[in-house]
Amino acid sequence: MAKQKAASRPAAKTAVRKKWIGHKTAAKSTARKAIKSKGRVSKAAHKARPKQRIAISHHREEDFKADGLRAYAQYRDLGFADATHGLAQAHVIRLIGPCNPEEVSKLHYHDVQFQMVYVLKGWVKTYMEGQGETLMQQGSAWTQPPKIKHMILDYSDDVELLEIILPAEFKTVELTAT
Repeated sequence: MAKQKAASRPAAKTAVRKKWIGHKTAAKSTARKAIKSKGRVSKAAHKARPKQRIAISHHREEDFKADGLRAYAQYRDLGFADATHGLAQAHVIRLIGPCNPEEVSKLHYHDVQFQMVYVLKGWVKTYMEGQGETLMQQGSAWTQPPKIKHMILDYSDDVELLEIILPAEFKTVELTAT
């Protein structure tokens, strides 16, 4: 009889453990489903973006074009706009020297959700509303909040900037001095 009790205890423990684990799992999954269902938006109500692709861009001098926003700059598109279906844009900008403040120093803003700039080489002196004048050198980076008024004041003849903007298509508004 002692052998029978010893054999039945492990069996009883296993049965209790299975019941207890099953109870916890059932409770968790029910709670998870309830939470998920509250936060979900129907697919009809949420417009899904097309699947993004990989964008690879290797440096080639012939890819720098003078067809961008500013006449004093050359732009090398990195292919992000196509790969993200307009979600983001990225390009390398070369400001053509020497800097002519009459052409360059125009107060403006961009109607964007996000904008960041990283100085790859050289330097650029900027003005941003609320920040004032700042000298950005190789390795410097900054973000510009949506619609912040800003302008370039000066730059080195060899300056190159990496700029990332969301969305890819946006409006630039030039402001008149008051």
